[in-house]
Amino acid sequence: MASNEFVVPERYEDLTPAPQVDQKTLNRMALRSYWLQSSFNYETMQSGGWLFAMIPGLEKVHTNKNDLAASMYHNLDFINTHPFLVTFVMGIVLSLEQNKVDTQTIRAVRISAASPLGGIGDALFWLTLVPITAGITSNMAIAGNIAAPIIFLVIFNLAQAACRFGLMNWSYRVGTGAIDALTANMQAFTRAASILGVFVVGCLTVTMGATQINLTIPNGTTRGLVAHTVVVSNEEAENFADLAVDTDTAEAGTIAMTDTEGAALTASDADGNAVETGIVDLGNGMSQVTYGEVTETPVSYSVASTLDSVLPKLVPLALVLLLYFLFAKKNFTPIKGIVLLLVIGILGSGCGIWPSIW
Repeated sequence: MASNEFVVPERYEDLTPAPQVDQKTLNRMALRSYWLQSSFNYETMQSGGWLFAMIPGLEKVHTNKNDLAASMYHNLDFINTHPFLVTFVMGIVLSLEQNKVDTQTIRAVRISAASPLGGIGDALFWLTLVPITAGITSNMAIAGNIAAPIIFLVIFNLAQAACRFGLMNWSYRVGTGAIDALTANMQAFTRAASILGVFVVGCLTVTMGATQINLTIPNGTTRGLVAHTVVVSNEEAENFADLAVDTDTAEAGTIAMTDTEGAALTASDADGNAVETGIVDLGNGMSQVTYGEVTETPVSYSVASTLDSVLPKLVPLALVLLLYFLFAKKNFTPIKGIVLLLVIGILGSGCGIWPSIW
């Protein structure tokens, strides 16, 4: 039984280079790139969306129907690249198609140009643009600014639209030279973007991380001296004279009164604050008596205050480093990380380790 599988020729039938593709067609291709992953599958990944985006340009450069069929067929080959930077590859491939380069070369260039874009796109968008923009607009949203989510979406979509349309035009004009420009600076670019992304994550840890240990440990009591003032008769005021002490020997927190002549004395409370004490004759048979009362106040040791004095935001940093270790060394998925933080938060809040959110 004869096979009906289409065989892609090594060369096109019409080898005459096609005219330059107009700007309107390039814009249509860039616009169609938004549907790159609309028919995503595990056999050829993004090939369906890729061909859908390439069709306007292929129809312009291949007036020969057999050549168009061959081009459409091999453009359904496996491809997997960053969806925001895909137009970079589209422009290069369209340039090769326009010049009627052999099909095997086009296939090889498409794969070699598409592969590095995944890491570059992730560093550019998910590790740089999104953390910075989301961090700024999240603070705005927390402050009650209802425009914050709109600002985030506008910035994010303007950035990816600029990449799609800008790369479409630039790579089409430069052709295969764009690959050399990409690979020559790819390592330095991805490293710089990754460093910036790590810097932003660190900033977000400080500004957004509010987790703190809410433990207090009893640590005895402290004595204090509270001053009281009363007005009594002169006869009753003599009863207070028995409480008079010598301020030279009075310790902090000791009741201090006046001498028998009614002269005002002073003593210090537990915090070192001066407390005036004494009996003042008001001249109408009444006296104003000021005396101190010793109080004891429980003292507790705050773990949060101690940690803040050593290294503020130590707990959020520890949680971030824990997640990094689990992701890098234990092959944790983001879903597992979220579940772990949820469990830690619920158990810690229930046991009183974290501050209550209710």
